Amino acid sequence: MSGTDVEKIKRDSRHLRGTVADGLQDPVTGALADSDTVVTKFHGIYQQDDRDVRNARREARLEPAYQFMIRVRVPGGVIQPDQWLALDELASRVANGTIRLTTRQAVQFHGVAKENLKTLIRGIDAVLMDSLAACGDVNRNVMCHVQPEASQIHAEALQWSQRLSAHLTPKTGAWREIWIDGEKVTDGEPEAEPLYGETYLPRKFKIGVAIPPVNDVDIFSQDLGFIAMEEGGRLVGFNVTVGGGLGCSHGEPKTFPRLGDVIGFVPPEQLLKVAETVVAIQRDFGDREDRKHARFKYTVEDRGLDWLVRELEGRSRVFLEPARPFDFTGNGDRYGWTEAVDGTWQMNLFIQSGRLFPTQLQGLRALIDEHMVSDVRVTPNQNLVLAGVDAANRARMEEAIATYGLDAHDKASPLRLNALACVALPTCGMAMAEAERYLPDLIRRIEEMAARHGVEEQPVTVRISGCPNGCSRPYLAEIGLVGRAPGRYNLYLGAAFDGARLNRLALDNASEAEILEHLDAAFAGFAAGREPGEHFGDFLVRSGFIAPAHHGRDVNILHDHRT
Repeated sequence: MSGTDVEKIKRDSRHLRGTVADGLQDPVTGALADSDTVVTKFHGIYQQDDRDVRNARREARLEPAYQFMIRVRVPGGVIQPDQWLALDELASRVANGTIRLTTRQAVQFHGVAKENLKTLIRGIDAVLMDSLAACGDVNRNVMCHVQPEASQIHAEALQWSQRLSAHLTPKTGAWREIWIDGEKVTDGEPEAEPLYGETYLPRKFKIGVAIPPVNDVDIFSQDLGFIAMEEGGRLVGFNVTVGGGLGCSHGEPKTFPRLGDVIGFVPPEQLLKVAETVVAIQRDFGDREDRKHARFKYTVEDRGLDWLVRELEGRSRVFLEPARPFDFTGNGDRYGWTEAVDGTWQMNLFIQSGRLFPTQLQGLRALIDEHMVSDVRVTPNQNLVLAGVDAANRARMEEAIATYGLDAHDKASPLRLNALACVALPTCGMAMAEAERYLPDLIRRIEEMAARHGVEEQPVTVRISGCPNGCSRPYLAEIGLVGRAPGRYNLYLGAAFDGARLNRLALDNASEAEILEHLDAAFAGFAAGREPGEHFGDFLVRSGFIAPAHHGRDVNILHDHRT
């Protein structure tokens, strides 16, 4: 669907109503109209079909096995106990029995039939959650470092991320009108969108809040980022980053990943104004004809940082101060126990690919039912933090965690603990290859290889995506795989462990055997030539095994390691 087609659908949707209400009543098909699938993305809903059975159903002259994915927006990743229990109950009653944690700290339900959409959405509304703006051409879930109670700075940063999310959420009443109240969609003129207007943004927009030294939100991948700055134990403001984004298209050099640039510093009270102004700039200047060129990163790249700063300061009357110094040490999670400033404890659990299965959900339900957890927090790396645990309950909680198979962090290798995957097949319509279902076997093979070279205890980021859209942020992985076709991937190497450098194409359209052979040579060199404390990606660049990507355009230029 072209950019102009999508813009017309948005304009004609009467602020995200479309004909969705009528489509839900159609018993003839399990699908919605094509134009309404554009609209429902703004409601956090993707129409999908089971691609594992697509051909068989076509041969049987049946329509595809339509189903829906619903993404619940969770600003900062924090979920209250009653909310988690509601999500758990809905997963087993109207979805496929699992819950999936996303790399934007949101929660996804999969396998939902059209007739169950209202039931599910009314269920999340009952516990004060929603799916509005979890997808679509708007600002999406605002991310924040996942352990905000580790210091007062973290708690304040979480509050700002949640305020920012509320400030930028669309004002349309369509979500409640269609899914909750059940009132007939009228032909009258709906309410205005003071920020977004009739056609919202040209493409999706992503914001994150990072707290050094942990870059778990991958701040440089965000359209707009805020890096919390601390002085004397208090939050003094935020460094501002702009123009990050990782999606691209195979074989189209005009598309490329881009790291965000730091443009200055603002005090906390200016954060909302700066964010609103940057979103408005993208609304006004983003490309609405070519959706592959519509992300904010291309607006920044085409017009330049100086132009952006002038536009930002001229519109907002907020004048950026020089950026404050900061340092990141990594972009992964801290597993196990962490003590909070109030004396309670937090347990960070490893959830492979973010997929929670019935036994794991049963264990989490037991922990929450016994009031051992004050809240549940989704990390940017698809894991969970159980927060507010009294010291007296730690031993009992550890026993329950082991009983229900939630103790994988104690058994997994550093490679596995630093691995991400998108959903990909069989449900994602964009997927060209496997990701979530392939990750366990891929990591096992890489673990065996690393062990042969004696570097199995070295943490290495590994990320796999079924397509070049890069939902699992593969272009910021020391080892990144991006799907080209079933069983074939592009291999990218050489990103920084702290998320501050992109990787580069090492193999194009390669088989698993070719990828493993190349990685074997990389690990052999790493084992023999690494310096003390040197990370895998840094070694590959320093040694010349892979050329550095100085700009996003370099990422998909194949490095010939033979030269």
